[in-house]
Amino acid sequence: MTAATPAAGGDPVFAAFCAAGLWPGLGRRTAAELPAAGITAPDDVTADRLIKLPRVGRQRAERLFSSFLSAQPTYEVVELLVGAGLQAKLAAGVTDTLGPDAARRLRDDPWALLSLTGVALGDADRLAIAVLKGADRQDSRRGRAIVGLTLRTATRDGHTTLPADLVVAALRAEGVSDPVAAIVAAVESGDVLEHEGGPRSPLRSQPREGTPTEATESDPEPEPALRSLSLARYGMAEEAVAEGVARLAASAERIADPASVRSVAKGLDEAQKAAVAQALESGVSLLTGGPGTGKSRTVAAVVKLLRAKGTDIALAAPTGRAAKRLEELTDHPAVTVHRLLGAQGTTGGFARNEEWPLDADVIVVDEASMLDVELTAALLEACPDGTHLLLVGDPAQLPSIGPGHVLGDLIDSGAVPVTELTTLYRQAEGGAIARLATAMRRGELPPVDSPDREVVVVPATGSAEAARRVVQLVTDSIPRALGIEPGAVQVVTPVHRGPAGTIELNKALKDELNPGTGTVFGFDPGDRVVATANHLDLEPTGFANGEVGVVTGTGEGSIDVSFASGPVTVSGQALSDLRHGWAITVHRAQGSEWPGVVVVLPPEAGGMLSRPLVYTAVTRAQQHLSIVHASGAALARAVREVDVRPRRTRLASLLAEHGDPAG
Repeated sequence: MTAATPAAGGDPVFAAFCAAGLWPGLGRRTAAELPAAGITAPDDVTADRLIKLPRVGRQRAERLFSSFLSAQPTYEVVELLVGAGLQAKLAAGVTDTLGPDAARRLRDDPWALLSLTGVALGDADRLAIAVLKGADRQDSRRGRAIVGLTLRTATRDGHTTLPADLVVAALRAEGVSDPVAAIVAAVESGDVLEHEGGPRSPLRSQPREGTPTEATESDPEPEPALRSLSLARYGMAEEAVAEGVARLAASAERIADPASVRSVAKGLDEAQKAAVAQALESGVSLLTGGPGTGKSRTVAAVVKLLRAKGTDIALAAPTGRAAKRLEELTDHPAVTVHRLLGAQGTTGGFARNEEWPLDADVIVVDEASMLDVELTAALLEACPDGTHLLLVGDPAQLPSIGPGHVLGDLIDSGAVPVTELTTLYRQAEGGAIARLATAMRRGELPPVDSPDREVVVVPATGSAEAARRVVQLVTDSIPRALGIEPGAVQVVTPVHRGPAGTIELNKALKDELNPGTGTVFGFDPGDRVVATANHLDLEPTGFANGEVGVVTGTGEGSIDVSFASGPVTVSGQALSDLRHGWAITVHRAQGSEWPGVVVVLPPEAGGMLSRPLVYTAVTRAQQHLSIVHASGAALARAVREVDVRPRRTRLASLLAEHGDPAG
């Protein structure tokens, strides 16, 4: 390995590499002990020297030496980053995204750094100045990368497509003098798709500089507003969803006679019976409704009827908790959608696909509002002709974390049959949570009427008081008054920062519920953790984004966690994708339910509040809901007036086209 010029006391690149946790198997404590063993540069790393470290025997020394050699591609990226004054920790993401020859690719095109999440254009420009002679703002590689960056930034808000004129504006704002050429270059690279939005292709009507053209003076100027652009992966995913839905709709045959619904009709109303019949009839059908309207009872009836017929059924949900709940309600095995599709943790792909399709005749997916467009495309691709797919969800909840608006677009397109359940059955059982949620769905915020304390509103005058109330509720009031243990209570907040955000609340709750020094990566046995990314390749079961688990043990640089989907040993890069999980965001809570939920609404959340966000938060509670309310009039206004920002997608129009025989 080559090394940068050593600074006094050691090689700064090596020091940055070790401090950033990029050496697999090397814990923070052992990293701090390297200099004392005379290991301050790459050439110092040998098994014999590593044995001199405390708690390192021959076997571990050999493993550490081997893992250091295998991390050479990452080390080479760290050299480039440190040389440009950038953070070494970016290197892990760079090698994951760009592959083992990442350093060479960055030297060829430093703006490829922008393909990583969280990298700013200024960072890529700094790298370009460090590795390119005469780096130029008008470099075609820079313009092409800004197109991709603009579209990727939009995907963080859920958009799968953007009008081309917005991309042109972003390019101009970054000093790109020929935005049209930059867009053409991005499209020609294959990373970006251009979509018809008008009668012609105005972007292509502009030749690149120096390119001969037959254009005449009468040719109109380009009109980017008539066109839209998307990252190829999302544009192709939307097209795959539309084609998959059309294919299943066309190939479906009736599974059972509609009269057979009578065998499971006891306790079902007419709408629920219609939903069961629809699932037997249609290739793709939707079942929607709020909490307490009987979606689960309807799904259970579908499962019961099909099992009696000997039909193969697969049940799935986006999260481990939702899958477990589905399994309990239907008495039939259920798994996460990722597990159903055989997610390949290392590649991000799926084992089950067109070549190796799923072998179930009927597939039911619960919590379908959480399905983003890529996961839906993978699911449909794995459904062979003739499969019946029933999607169950609540469109009033937040849309998926990933890009797309699949459930909403399916409903809006009119391309698939939808049964909406509206009768509130839990109300008859005195369900204050269900009553409140139903009112919120309509844009109303009624006074809470819950003598049995199923719903309690706790006012607070500011964030600090709200945080104190939360800790008091979780650690004392709810366990004492209602008998729900702290381990069964989940705190949900819209924000990360501030006294009532996830970061500070987790510190306060850890101090009360499981004090400790955080022996491995800040975690101790007994800590509650939440996953912030998918790591489905970990042994034995992996974990998915948003899953909440409990730390059961710690090792050298690893922790054992028990998730709803099973136990997992977490180490290396995956550790950095875990956070403490006593308090989590509303998005992370989606798809899971807990016996007790404390929703905190601090003043700083006011601008973020929307009806879907508040509705999703309160519907996480099964038995008890405490709302710590410190957001004043913003709450009622959000529930009454504020929907989530609409997502720009093409799926509804694509579905309508595919559903139209003339389309």
